[in-house]
Amino acid sequence: MIYFVKHQDLDSDKWDQCVRKSFNSIVYGYSWYLDVVTKEWDALVEDDYVRVMPLTGRQKAGIHYLFQPFFTQQLGIFSIGKLHSEKVKEFLKHIPKKYKLAEINLNTFNKPDEEISRHFSEMHNYELDLIGSHEELYSGYSKNLKRNIKKAEKAELELMQNIKPEEVIRIFREHRGSDISQLNEEAYRMLQQLIYVMIYRGRAKIWGAYNHRNTLLAGAVFIKSKNKWIFLFSGTSAEARQLGAMPFIIDRFIMNHAGSNNTLDFEGSNDANLARFYQSFGAKRCSYYHYYNNRLPFLAKHVFKAKKILLNK
Repeated sequence: MIYFVKHQDLDSDKWDQCVRKSFNSIVYGYSWYLDVVTKEWDALVEDDYVRVMPLTGRQKAGIHYLFQPFFTQQLGIFSIGKLHSEKVKEFLKHIPKKYKLAEINLNTFNKPDEEISRHFSEMHNYELDLIGSHEELYSGYSKNLKRNIKKAEKAELELMQNIKPEEVIRIFREHRGSDISQLNEEAYRMLQQLIYVMIYRGRAKIWGAYNHRNTLLAGAVFIKSKNKWIFLFSGTSAEARQLGAMPFIIDRFIMNHAGSNNTLDFEGSNDANLARFYQSFGAKRCSYYHYYNNRLPFLAKHVFKAKKILLNK
């Protein structure tokens, strides 16, 4: 039986145990992760927490809606046992009717049922299997990527670990943040808190590339999720792009983790340029699904456009 549970009534220990034991476990689904990325979330729970689905909801202008929190690429249903498309449909049908709009990402293993396929669009992610040696993985890099790595080596960029999250966020804000209006002060504070939570739990590595003047040019945040390292966030300066600092950081991270039973999850993108960059490391494309269901009254659909609501959350 699937039932709706308010946040305050959830058993966080049973929830996290379900996420940890699920065959499709991913760090975004843990209660402590969700508590950072969204202030208000409720859930659907099956039986005694054998399957769970977070409902990341908010309210605006009297309308309840579901949205995808920042820095949380995939959520959806987490299941200890097998998960078929019929069960996915069943969970989605149990989303309370008070949510008039849903715009959320399910995870890779939540396959849509044909009957409700009109509500889904395919999204792309890119992952690199790290089981091979660095030499084997490097041989799969594109020629242009290898050239950029050699630029960084020639410039004698220095790689350092355990740099402060604030520094990576600062570089991003100075060089790209102004182009992304959705990332406001609250979002940056939340990101910083999230990274520190991951550090506290021993799940984060923050690497940076410095030039000969000891100036940080680029930084990357990698977080651990079961047998994955997720490329969560990064910042690069103009000089970093000229010297190949980010390819250098990622290559050295791959070198450090090569030969392990892990994958590097680039948190891929439907953006063609980013996809090309991730694929240049030999990463393979994976799919997950975006679920969109607009049940707003006819007039409200025009007044409250989905994108307008979500981008101004």
